[in-house]
Amino acid sequence: MTPQAKLIFTTSLLLGTTITISSNHWITAWAGLEINTLAILPMISKYHHPRSVEAATKYFLTQAAASALVLFSSMTNAWHTGQWDITQLTNPTASLILTSAIAMKLGLVPFHFWFPEVLQGSPLTTGLLLSTVMKLPPITLLFMTSPSLNPTLLTCMAVLSTALGGWMGLNQTQIRKILAFSSISHLGWMAIIISYNPKLTLLNFYLYTLMTTAVFLTFNTIKTPNLSALMTTWTKIPSLNAMLFLTLLSLAGLPPLTGFLPKWLIIQELTKQDMIPAATAISLLSLLGL
Repeated sequence: MTPQAKLIFTTSLLLGTTITISSNHWITAWAGLEINTLAILPMISKYHHPRSVEAATKYFLTQAAASALVLFSSMTNAWHTGQWDITQLTNPTASLILTSAIAMKLGLVPFHFWFPEVLQGSPLTTGLLLSTVMKLPPITLLFMTSPSLNPTLLTCMAVLSTALGGWMGLNQTQIRKILAFSSISHLGWMAIIISYNPKLTLLNFYLYTLMTTAVFLTFNTIKTPNLSALMTTWTKIPSLNAMLFLTLLSLAGLPPLTGFLPKWLIIQELTKQDMIPAATAISLLSLLGL
């Protein structure tokens, strides 16, 4: 890919994210999401390999379907309330459709099937963008509509995501797939708390982004595609390997590392909201990922 093309796609990516985050109107938010999707596609299929092309196709189809659902939910809401403002999502049907659309965009269970496949077919740097930057606009939309979302649906999705992220991650040898399931598991933690304390979701997302960036960039430096290659890397850069070990434990949420902080706060908030069964379930299931 030429530097000019890379510059155009990166700028478009930042533009799309900024448009969605800063918009009040559903149509501009949707336009931002579309710009984002179109900007990341050439980055996924950068190397002309059948797996990359397959990943780009899967990503495009999923995101197009999710964007159509976002548009459909906003139109349903506008039809019933006469409002195109994002914060005025008061119609229950529109709210359910939007939750499904955002879950599809993020890769929450049961709409998670595309995410590990797409991440496995992408280069590591694109995988980092898919796991962090591309998650920000949908999470922002959830943040803005959080008062009118259905907590029961989100809790079910969240517990299932944490369970599946942990269980499926156990069975993998490919680094990118393990990180994809880790991402699904973290999204579960973000989804369960968004109706009760949206700021905690953002805190969780920021810390997750920080840790994932560290992990992806380390893997990119030491060039390890799978776990068996990771066993021989400590001879190359021992200090980086030690840091990677700590970052992975932090990403898994082991106390007293940083990754445990949002989980602790989320469990505390869930207990305050009398959701002790959900808090217990999600805490036990996240141990699988660890």
